Amino acid sequence: MRGESAATETARSLRAITDELSGKFWERDDVVRTLVVSVLAGQHALLIGPPGTAKSELARELTGRIEGGNYWEILLSKFTAPTRLFGPIDVASLARGEYRQVYEGRATQAHIAFIDEIFKCSTAALNETLGLLNERIYHPENGGAPIHCPLISAITASNELPTGEDSAAIYDRLLVRLEVGYLVDPSNFAALVRSAVQLPVTAKRTTVELAALQHAVNVAVPSVAVPDPIVDAVCTLRASLRRKELVASDRRWRQSVRLLQASAFLDGRQEVADGDLAVLTHVLWDSPTERPLVEREVLQLVNPDAKEALDLDDAIAELEAELDARAGRSREELSEWAIKEANKKLARAGKRLTAMLADATTAGRSTATLDRVIIRQRAVHARVLTEALGVDASMVQAQL
Repeated sequence: MRGESAATETARSLRAITDELSGKFWERDDVVRTLVVSVLAGQHALLIGPPGTAKSELARELTGRIEGGNYWEILLSKFTAPTRLFGPIDVASLARGEYRQVYEGRATQAHIAFIDEIFKCSTAALNETLGLLNERIYHPENGGAPIHCPLISAITASNELPTGEDSAAIYDRLLVRLEVGYLVDPSNFAALVRSAVQLPVTAKRTTVELAALQHAVNVAVPSVAVPDPIVDAVCTLRASLRRKELVASDRRWRQSVRLLQASAFLDGRQEVADGDLAVLTHVLWDSPTERPLVEREVLQLVNPDAKEALDLDDAIAELEAELDARAGRSREELSEWAIKEANKKLARAGKRLTAMLADATTAGRSTATLDRVIIRQRAVHARVLTEALGVDASMVQAQL
């Protein structure tokens, strides 16, 4: 039986995997960590965003770090038959008068799955897909006894939100919802361009054994304590969101507790702390338009930096909107606005965000929101420098 030291080693390996993937995928730190937490919690996650944002590559990189596990992936369409997911009919057996499915290499035997374009699941495959995600079971085509599937976690992806009742049923079963967009920070985009012409570098590749991961999911994570102050905080958060007409189901709240435990386990703790509540920003919304409000409510409850950081984010967004509104005006007018207003405000915001980041890092608090706002500040500042002040784009990184 694996002891505490083995669980500690598993958490250490998963932290190393998180760091390695965050270093490879720019502006994805929070996404990577939350995906690892969702796997540890035995829950399913959705990556939603436009094409070309490395959703598939990120999912494959993470799932490929699990040694000894059965990995399965599929790209769904409205015409995908259930047998494509769960196993084709054995033609040789059928010729002998036997009805048999071949389950090898299909979802029925997968420990980790990646399902692309999840909301294009065909009507024919819908019920069985829901059964896989909900209960980890599959009802064979011949009507035999249900097959129990070893699925730990499914990472799913889509370029768009669900539109019909069938896809909405799947959406409801995906506990973690992560928005993935195009790169924002100019320096990260420059690094992306350079990577296209640079020789690939062999990077460190930490892995974790399937048995160790299963022990963490089934034993170590559920053993993490959830103290009463955390329960009180969750109750307070639920009441705050309900006042704003943001209502999540009791099932979703209950499943979220395992995410909190998984977050603490990943950090090497045996008790859930306030900072773990930040993961709920990816759980308690249905529409992306609701996410900022959920984020504000969650983070103001657990993070003293949150309100100021989000206020700065709003101010930065207003400056970007004003820059867009001034498009087409003379360079002189743009320059005057940039020098007298925008450049100063953005510089002050950047200085304050940097100081807040240092304080949060020293205190051991989550920096996910600060990191995101800092990236946006750099992006908007770069636009002001290039579009309003005519600074050479190659000099923007040095300016910032």
